[in-house]
Amino acid sequence: MKDLKVILLMLAVAALVSCKDDNEDPGINKKEYSAETEEWYPGGKTGTTWVASSKAFRQTMGFIDENPDLFKKFMRGEKLFEKSFVSDGDMMAYTGLGPAYIRKSCIACHPSYGGHGQRVDKFDTNDSHNCYLLMIYDPASPTLALASKYFTGMTQTRAVAPFKAPIDETGVHLDWTEYTDAFGNKFPDGETYSLIYPKVSVDQDAILFKDFDMSKHAAAIEATIGLYGVGLIDAISDEDLRAEYSKQQAREYCKGLIGADIEEKDPSNPFPGKHPGRFTYLLTRGTLDNGPGANAIWNITNVTRPERQYHYITDEWAKVSSQDTEIQTTLGLTETQIFDYLKSTTLPVEMTKDDYDAFMVWHRCLAVPAARNLDDSEVQHGKELFTQAGCAECHRPSWTTRSNYTPMPQMSNQKIFPYTDLLRHDLDMYEPGRCRVCRTTPLWGRGLYPTVSGHSDKLHDLRARNNVEAIMWHGGEAAPSRDAFRNMSKADRNALVKFLDAI
Repeated sequence: MKDLKVILLMLAVAALVSCKDDNEDPGINKKEYSAETEEWYPGGKTGTTWVASSKAFRQTMGFIDENPDLFKKFMRGEKLFEKSFVSDGDMMAYTGLGPAYIRKSCIACHPSYGGHGQRVDKFDTNDSHNCYLLMIYDPASPTLALASKYFTGMTQTRAVAPFKAPIDETGVHLDWTEYTDAFGNKFPDGETYSLIYPKVSVDQDAILFKDFDMSKHAAAIEATIGLYGVGLIDAISDEDLRAEYSKQQAREYCKGLIGADIEEKDPSNPFPGKHPGRFTYLLTRGTLDNGPGANAIWNITNVTRPERQYHYITDEWAKVSSQDTEIQTTLGLTETQIFDYLKSTTLPVEMTKDDYDAFMVWHRCLAVPAARNLDDSEVQHGKELFTQAGCAECHRPSWTTRSNYTPMPQMSNQKIFPYTDLLRHDLDMYEPGRCRVCRTTPLWGRGLYPTVSGHSDKLHDLRARNNVEAIMWHGGEAAPSRDAFRNMSKADRNALVKFLDAI
């Protein structure tokens, strides 16, 4: 027994050393926080991590480590993010999956702990690299309305037997097509670049609903958004967001659209009332408590919780499923019984409030990686070029969080550097799907994607494989900035890209 204790102690010490090594990065020297060094801290003094390894996107904000209760919740939330949900009990997973669903876990959509997945050639939700969500919409609608009578907002392509998915994803086809822009994909100095975009199609016979006409609809893919730093974006005040919108309306060009005021009805939301959108590509979510993560932990897996004791499904799917004789026979239930179950609003709770609250602590408190190489002369020159080209007009460098951020007061009064105006802009992008007017992407931490995820794919559908392609896809309101970049010397273009990789 004594020997066993010694062995266990040695293993515990080894584990601690291993964890310490994972969190050390000799390539970054931590700067003492001051007015001169504040941009090295994009997440503010309280929300920045100096880890720049493959684990950069999964780090805690400093105050979490100092509070045992918050640390315990954070780690519990991380496990909820990592583990798969299943329909039946399994000690290696959580129960509650389905009856229809999109993915089995959060990490299946965010394989790099807060980053998105990489561009893929085939729509397969079992592929660990695939982070795409499928959207079915009406291209003739002025608002590109989703086909919400038949499909959930993020289209489900999986189901727990004996139920059948609304769309059989083997009938979803993804084709990457070469695109030549107005400049012939060539810079004035002769250097060339390549552009591609996705074409998405869905076979009619892959659709469960026999009266749905796919020929009158369109399909598009959207990549999941990053998770780190979202608590700090949530902490920006509504007043400051509206002030940025008003400021832009006075400009001659590049006038962003603010997210529509969204009524937050969730009783657990500490900020009830209406809020301008902050989250999603179309700015359809106003606060983190009603944001993508709070919804995804429910609708991606269809796991119920106390305030959502009902399934994330459409009435049409419930009707078709309840009328399916194979399902009736397998379950030994009548059409009415199946329909009543599928549309019940008092289903058993599959995720406890404590688990959900822990998940939100994790979600809210993922730190932002520190900036890198800001003292490099080429990076400093790239920053000057970024500003001169007008990029900072939409990719606004800094914000200061509100003084009374109730969920986590530690995030209050923090100067942060996300490089976004949190408004929507029209980039006049070729075949953009539903994201014709899209939120300005926060740029913080993007330079670490190759280290964390092994790729540098960018934009809402990951059509850009590097920074140069991402910039050259910028048209519409961003065309003057794109053209300024295009007319730079190769050395200057490289310097601007190096700056983007540094922040």
